[in-house]
Amino acid sequence: MTTLPPSDAARLKVLWFLPTHGDGHYLGTSEGGRNVDIQYLRQIAQSVDQLGYYGVLLPTGRSCEDAWVVASALAPLTQRLRFLVAVRPGLQSPAVAARMTATLDRISGGRLLINVVTGGDPVENRGDGLFLDHGERYEVTREFLDVYRRLLAGETVDHDGKHLHLEAGKLIFPPVTPHGPPLYFGGSSQPAIDVAARTADKYLTWGEPPAQVAEKIASVRAAAAQVGREVTFGIRLHVIVRETDEEAWRAADKLISHLDDDTIAAAQKVFSRMDSVGQSRMSQLHGGDRSQLEISPNLWAGVGLVRGGAGTALVGSPETVAARMREYQALGIDTFILSGYPHLEEAWRFGESVLPLLPLENHTDRPAAAVNMGPFGETIANTERPAPTAPRRA
Repeated sequence: MTTLPPSDAARLKVLWFLPTHGDGHYLGTSEGGRNVDIQYLRQIAQSVDQLGYYGVLLPTGRSCEDAWVVASALAPLTQRLRFLVAVRPGLQSPAVAARMTATLDRISGGRLLINVVTGGDPVENRGDGLFLDHGERYEVTREFLDVYRRLLAGETVDHDGKHLHLEAGKLIFPPVTPHGPPLYFGGSSQPAIDVAARTADKYLTWGEPPAQVAEKIASVRAAAAQVGREVTFGIRLHVIVRETDEEAWRAADKLISHLDDDTIAAAQKVFSRMDSVGQSRMSQLHGGDRSQLEISPNLWAGVGLVRGGAGTALVGSPETVAARMREYQALGIDTFILSGYPHLEEAWRFGESVLPLLPLENHTDRPAAAVNMGPFGETIANTERPAPTAPRRA
């Protein structure tokens, strides 16, 4: 595998995660759990906005609060933060989704990003009224995105397809973003890659080892080139960052310290019923075995023992985690969507210790020191300010 080192001029988009499905100090247990209400989500959103993250991902599905409602509530409470919110082909009309998109794009001042989610759990899909198999869902997705993008571009759309039918569909109020917000799209199956190649602006992968990510990027690039397009790439990961690598690995062990074998087996049984190729690839990384969780240097699969979707974490010191991120960047990744438990504290930990080591597209300097804001730290013995320290360097 041949890669080129990232240019110093290359800029990364780093997003955080809003845990609308719950949060806490440990995985797979109610112990250390935390109430996730709108006040808590506001704290996370405003923190990551202040810290200079590019945006936040809001999850979708019946285990979560509705992403569109939460994003609408938080957009007026933040300044620069972008919101990555899902459209659901097969569950939404493309015309209704386009109106929702245009509205939230307007009220947020153009800070909306769109995550295209087809759904990989047949049981959940049937509970939502969707009875299509894997291949049919991607047929619907292709039709949906064709109509959806044309509507956001200002066209009046007539569509008579296999799954969708519209007559004279149009938007009266357009989005702020010309032609609509960028589309983020993930999926590891061949039908998913075909749809991504034709429609996505950014292809997302879960946090597989670098060699597997490189293969996936090459496959999507080739598919996009065949239809005359280019696609950019992002990755979804958890992070466990401490001052030293040793402390970070202890924190990883602590995160799953309340997990028992029955809980792991029950979670893996649910994952096995899914028809998501990406979920299958995540599960294969650890096989439900908690004794073999470091699947690549500093890449830990412990989260995936009980959590669906993204199941791996980068573990280490700030310098180690930044170095691993740069390895993914060298493969072509320019966007990282990250999370950590609990999400408020870990957003600050990563934001203060790792973001300064990375070249960020939306870098924002801290405000100039004033009154008791600098140098940073508590006054010593009520009389002395702490000496300033030099910033970390990668």
